[in-house]
Amino acid sequence: MPSPEPEHIRGLREAARLSPDNVPLRQALADALLAAGLAGEAVNEYRAALALAPENAMLKVGLARAFHADGKTSHALVVLEDLVKSPQAPGRAFVLHARLLAGVGEVQQAVEQYKRGVAKDRSAADPEFAKRFGIQLAPEPETDSPAPAFGSEDDEEVLDGRVRASWQGAEDGALAEIERPQITFEDVGGMEALKEEIRLKIIYPLTHAEMFKAYGKTVGGGILMYGPPGCGKTHLARATAGEVKASFIAVGIHDVLDMWIGNSERNLHQLFEQARQNAPCVLFFDEVDALGASRTDMKTSAGRHLINQFLSELDGVKSSNEGVLILGATNAPWHLDSAFRRPGRFDRILFVPPPDVEARAGILRLHLRGKPVEDVDVDAVARKSEGFSGADLKAIVDVTIESKLREAMKSGVPTPIRTKDLLSGVGSQKATTREWFATAKNYALYSNQGGVYDDILHYMKLK
Repeated sequence: MPSPEPEHIRGLREAARLSPDNVPLRQALADALLAAGLAGEAVNEYRAALALAPENAMLKVGLARAFHADGKTSHALVVLEDLVKSPQAPGRAFVLHARLLAGVGEVQQAVEQYKRGVAKDRSAADPEFAKRFGIQLAPEPETDSPAPAFGSEDDEEVLDGRVRASWQGAEDGALAEIERPQITFEDVGGMEALKEEIRLKIIYPLTHAEMFKAYGKTVGGGILMYGPPGCGKTHLARATAGEVKASFIAVGIHDVLDMWIGNSERNLHQLFEQARQNAPCVLFFDEVDALGASRTDMKTSAGRHLINQFLSELDGVKSSNEGVLILGATNAPWHLDSAFRRPGRFDRILFVPPPDVEARAGILRLHLRGKPVEDVDVDAVARKSEGFSGADLKAIVDVTIESKLREAMKSGVPTPIRTKDLLSGVGSQKATTREWFATAKNYALYSNQGGVYDDILHYMKLK
């Protein structure tokens, strides 16, 4: 049973209902929802407030924060990229923009935006972010004289420092969080062929260790999962760790990439060492193509050094990877350096297609759990949503709920979600996987050396 809503949020909701055009009140409600971890609802409130005050910069910052908390980083970046062009943009907008840019690997631009933000508003400074990227700001003056401008001698020293930094001179980075997932394959709908491949490569060597040792097979190795975004690759990786009660370390590009030369390689080495010390451990690399892009496409040596380090860690050149189970996920396997696909590295490449009809029904049931529903036929909705990813199905439920909320606001009476409401939501959405398959089709037809992408052709019924 869901926990009751905090009293202060209930009070703000009621006040906003009675005074729907009160912008500060709606902003206070949105801020409270975001602080309570209700990011999706906060997004709706910020949008409602922006409809009344479209030029309010702090509302836009709040909307970007809510998008980011809801896992929609690209949406947050769109809001901020528009906002920071305005002379009225607050310093906090630039600092938040810097954090998100760093998270997607745009380190140099992130540093520049951070400096701009703190130049506008010293109180917006984030000491942890500044320390992580070696940003040294001049001390705040005690008099009324203006602060030194960025680009001064101190600033130049920071830029030079990126070149001088080394593994020996850099501080030890923070280790990644170790999870103990409670979900198993029973919590993953469909994907039976994928599960069996993972069992053979990762799970059986742990649960039947003696049998595998008899054949000289070690516990470890790598699997690369690829497919359209939003189809459950991360969920499947967590379930794999849950199946064998192993540690789980999720690695994003922000955990590895660093502006200081040599630090990215050091971060990657530390993550592998952490996994080795906590074996059995599933080490999961999301968006692995961002860390292992083809070296022939790179213009800088820094990227090639990182790939060489990655390959060395996968091979266990200096340390054994026994008990380290490596999973990688990518939406663009064709951008991954071919060296990663050699035996002993990511030697199993598995296609993760959009969920089938059974899995779509299960995903819908999950997202409707705890919501007011009445006689919903999820199987009928699943049949009408062919090609939809798990993320697309969540969007259908979100759109349906927003529609029901609009109706309730007008009538004053909330009504439950019915099958026709969800089918209407399906009609208003497009499967985001279609664009991916349009690109993947070209690679599968014309750049399919060794039949790597045959699964795509089979799925599209082209082979």
